[in-house]
Amino acid sequence: MNDLLRLEKVSVGYRPIDSEPVLLVNEADLALGPGETLGLVGESGCGKSTLLLSVMGYFKPGLERLSGRVLFEGQDLEQISRDGLQQLRGGAMALIPQNAGQALTPTLKIAVQMFEALRLHSDVPAVHWQRKSIELFERVQLPAPEALLERYPHELSGGQQQRVAIAMALAGAPKLLLLDEPTTGLDVTTQAQVLELLTEIGRTTQTAMVFVSHDIGVIAKTCQKIAVMYAGEIIEAGTQETVMKRPGHPYTQALLASVPRLGQALMPDTMQGRLLEPLNAHKDSCAFEARCLFAEPICRSQKPAMIDTQGHCVKCSQQASITPFQLPDFQSNEAAGSLAPDQGIVLELRDLALTYQSTGLIHRWLHGAPERVVADVSLELRQGQTLGLVGESGSGKSSILRTLAGLQPGLSGAATFLGQHDLLVPVGQRDPEVLRKIQLVFQNPDASLNPRQTIRQIIERPLRLYFQYSAAQCFSEARDLMDSVQLPYDYLGRFPGQLSGGERQRVAIARALAAKPDLLLCDEITSALDVSVQASMMQLLKMLRTQRQLTVLFVSHDLPVVGALADHVIILRHGRICEAGATGEIFEQPTHPYTRELLDAVLPHS
Repeated sequence: MNDLLRLEKVSVGYRPIDSEPVLLVNEADLALGPGETLGLVGESGCGKSTLLLSVMGYFKPGLERLSGRVLFEGQDLEQISRDGLQQLRGGAMALIPQNAGQALTPTLKIAVQMFEALRLHSDVPAVHWQRKSIELFERVQLPAPEALLERYPHELSGGQQQRVAIAMALAGAPKLLLLDEPTTGLDVTTQAQVLELLTEIGRTTQTAMVFVSHDIGVIAKTCQKIAVMYAGEIIEAGTQETVMKRPGHPYTQALLASVPRLGQALMPDTMQGRLLEPLNAHKDSCAFEARCLFAEPICRSQKPAMIDTQGHCVKCSQQASITPFQLPDFQSNEAAGSLAPDQGIVLELRDLALTYQSTGLIHRWLHGAPERVVADVSLELRQGQTLGLVGESGSGKSSILRTLAGLQPGLSGAATFLGQHDLLVPVGQRDPEVLRKIQLVFQNPDASLNPRQTIRQIIERPLRLYFQYSAAQCFSEARDLMDSVQLPYDYLGRFPGQLSGGERQRVAIARALAAKPDLLLCDEITSALDVSVQASMMQLLKMLRTQRQLTVLFVSHDLPVVGALADHVIILRHGRICEAGATGEIFEQPTHPYTRELLDAVLPHS
């Protein structure tokens, strides 16, 4: 079978004026046939997305392909004219981005954007664009497609935005789909539906796909082949069965050991050290040597070669001495309810109700009482506890957090902090000490980090605002915070746009921790993190809870993460609590049908 896509020794990087080229991707070899699916996995900053975008000839400013070839249907993309490459993009080769909400133009209706995709990448006459758009929406299982065409992107849920992005990609009947974290931020039921949709598309159209994802469960479910990247290099590649069941590289084994598993209220292993930047520092050594449990002196003086054993390729000089992979005995999590009973109540909600609509007198007179998106939510959170809020998109989880942070008004009920502070008061009317003690980490760091400030300025701002630290104290504290979220110190001089999505999320977490909060509101903070960093964040939250009695309200669609972190869990559906209790009891013996549906939708990780 002829390869649809082949990468031959592809290296991507930039050329400094006074030194040799700096590599972000180093001599990547890949092959993909029609209808095949390939998953690219690895930690944030390892070069996954850079390699994926290079397939289409896309590069971030300053980057370029330094060597190698990308062959699509046997044709070298560098030999194609600019107009020909533009025609190829979105036509025979289409990209589905990580954040569909940002990929869609917010000021244009969905119909306008769908029609543009059809005009540029299909032969469908203009008179049939409406009908074809409806057909594509029905194909991706979007409800009420005619009405949806008249909406703006912000009027759609995250899952609907992702399906629109898939429909736009399918407008040109592509032979190859490139997917950059297509399910990040989606709840488990929506994620399962999107993955089933993509699998069905691949099966019925023979469309080849390349998935980039930090979620090993997504890769295991959807991909026939897997390539593992570390520090810009592919260090293991093979079939899904081989890589997942018999990983040969120590890094792949460490990744799998970092994955939390449903049904085990246990803290996953963390990987020692941090990802080495894919620069030229390891050109004569193994990039993973400093973090490897099997490293020998030869690993520091000789770059390993890729060893191919019946299609299972591993780049490791110690492969023969590595023991077969086994899941480790994870460190047990603290049992729910293990905290002292006299711990004070940090947060109390009583019959909380929220709405997106105006609550003013004129609106009530014209339209009646506003519709409640959250109703009758009551909870009690004691010092040092972690409470997980779980539910599908639109269930009201993030709205509750925004209300507690003062960013969204409440409709009725009560929300009390430390027994005396009313949290239904907007943020502008709160005491500065309350502002410090309650910190919110947003799901999307792109929208919460100032792109014009350096990472140092971002992290030091709460230190100056709340503690009046000197410049030297701020810098010392910023370095400690960078270390706690596993980021190199020299990142302090960078801007958010120079970091990967997972690295930006770690900066957002560090900024929240800089305020030394009593209550941390976490809105899907691990959704953009790879499994090794996710494990370290889980360990960090556990450590803070133990050392500082930090109280955490944790919103997540990742049920294994909630199972490992939370003492108690609340299941929300349509803005109401359908089940609540100790995490172990809820996950082991759910009583509500919706809870069982959520648990059944969790993907296997090995």
